[in-house]
Amino acid sequence: MESRRTRYKTGVYGKEDIDLVSLLQDFIDKKFNGEVGALAIFIGKVKGFSVEGIDVSHLEIETYKEHADKTLEKICEEVRERHGLAYAGIWHLIGRFNIGEPIVIVVAAGKSRKEVFEALPELVERYKKEPALFKKEVYIDGSYRWLEE
Repeated sequence: MESRRTRYKTGVYGKEDIDLVSLLQDFIDKKFNGEVGALAIFIGKVKGFSVEGIDVSHLEIETYKEHADKTLEKICEEVRERHGLAYAGIWHLIGRFNIGEPIVIVVAAGKSRKEVFEALPELVERYKKEPALFKKEVYIDGSYRWLEE
């Protein structure tokens, strides 16, 4: 990633260490030397409710950074090669997050929408399962639960 603002490798970052809005703007502005006709972006945010419908206060995310970084890079490389993408990237934040805050951005860039629409769900599903990311959902009543996915 050549631009001044987008100097982040795929991986996990503290929310104070990366500006996701600038990162997205860089992808929108990036020319990709004419090899990209489609860019698909997924942004994951903190929900205000659990799967069971319990009101959430906030989300805490921890990681084993070395494992998570390597795994995210591997996922991006494999998906990029399998779908013939020009670029694939995943940036996952760690720390404490309030309702509505973004926690992950996934990008797939390719020749056409066909490649990126096929690749994006694979990138998302794999980042939810493979890297060492640990999410604790804290509820309004002070109780909490570690999420499996």
